[in-house]
Amino acid sequence: MPHLRIRTGDWVIVVDGRKALLLENEGDDEILNLKTREVREHADAPNRLLNSDKPGRVHESATSSRSSVEQTDRHEDEERAFIAGVAARLEEAIAAGGVKGFIIVAPAHVLGLIRKGYSASVKAAIRAEIERDLTHLPVYEIEQRLLKWEEGRTT
Repeated sequence: MPHLRIRTGDWVIVVDGRKALLLENEGDDEILNLKTREVREHADAPNRLLNSDKPGRVHESATSSRSSVEQTDRHEDEERAFIAGVAARLEEAIAAGGVKGFIIVAPAHVLGLIRKGYSASVKAAIRAEIERDLTHLPVYEIEQRLLKWEEGRTT
């Protein structure tokens, strides 16, 4: 595992499909001191509430039979939109000039989705991507996990 120091002013973005913590290291390069800059959440409504109609039907052209059409997974659409919003927020932070670098902490499928929204300036500012789901932890425990990761131990 690569050795990484989270520098003063670096943002640590801890995100999953429904919650994002934007944290800033206000400590120095040796002592991690993460402070919450922003918390973003979206309602995680189940598909049964997001889909209002029953599945559609398709008439076969050669016969008189009908088949149902699979419904769109609106929950997935909501998750994608939320993650795209987080990527857009990172772009805003870069444009404002207050961010030195990003460390992204997310589950694998979220990393795949958020990468699609990276602009060139965000890509250049990313110092590391860590494949972990830490959104359910308090900030002090996220710090502890990141310190272990910095030292090369598995978190």
